[in-house]
Formats: sequence, structure tokens, C-alpha cells
Amino acid sequence: MRCYEHTFIARQDLSPQQAQALAETYSNVLTEHGGEVTKTEYWGLRNLSYRIKKNRKGHYLHLNVRAPAEAIAELERQERLSDDILRYLTVKVDTLDEGPSILMQSRSSREERSRRHDDDERPRRARDEGARRGPDEAGQAREGGAAAAAAEAES
Repeated sequence: MRCYEHTFIARQDLSPQQAQALAETYSNVLTEHGGEVTKTEYWGLRNLSYRIKKNRKGHYLHLNVRAPAEAIAELERQERLSDDILRYLTVKVDTLDEGPSILMQSRSSREERSRRHDDDERPRRARDEGARRGPDEAGQAREGGAAAAAAEAES
């Protein structure tokens, strides 16, 4: 059997669960026609480069498939008939990647970066204000505040 990568874009007004249910539906179509889906990835609701059927966003789903050409033809025929599918693309590949796709890798690295910043004890704004003012201005502001407090205490 040949290996394919199949990506499709579903309408933006579907929920993520409904979009993933579409992926399961099309996976069943492939298995009925003698194919197998090795990996399914939900890439999320993403902006489109241009409007497609009055939609500015779409749910992106990606399937890695081993199937005969007839199964792929039936899959694409059913996607053409569906109102929920905006676009689809099937690419024949030599081998299927077992690990996460590039989009999923970039998402996980983004999450690691946000966790790294959460570990800092000081809030980011406090660190940035000291750096913006500079050492002289920050020292003068503290001294001026202390002098004003001392003057009030004497009164």
C-alpha cells in the first residue's frame, strides 16, 4: 500500500470536538476501503490566508494514511460533497513520520518557554521597570519618597 499525508480544513463554526469527529468519520471511510490511518493530529483553529466560502478561520486536521489509491479517491469524493470541509490536500510520501509533525513540535516548544518564565519569582513588569528607569533615577525616586515620608513624620 502507498503512504499518504492528508490534511483538510473544516469550517470555523464547528467545535473542535466536531472537527475531530469529522477526522474519525473519514478514517472509517479509509478503513472500509482497505486503508489504515496511522496518525491523526488536530492542529487547531487557525487563520486562513484569504477567505474561503466566507470563512476567515478553519480547523486544521492532519492524517497519516496507508491506503490504496481507490480509498483515497473515495475519501476525496466524500470531502468534496461535504459542506463542512473547506479545502483538502493529499500528498503521496515515501515513508510516514512516526513522531509529531512540525506544527505539533512548535506548539510543545512554545509551552516549554511559557513554563520557564512562570518559574521566575518576580513578575516581569517589576524587572522591566527597574531596567527602564536606570540606577540613578530609581535611586532618586526611592530617596525622594523616603525624604517625603520623614518630613511628614516631623510635622
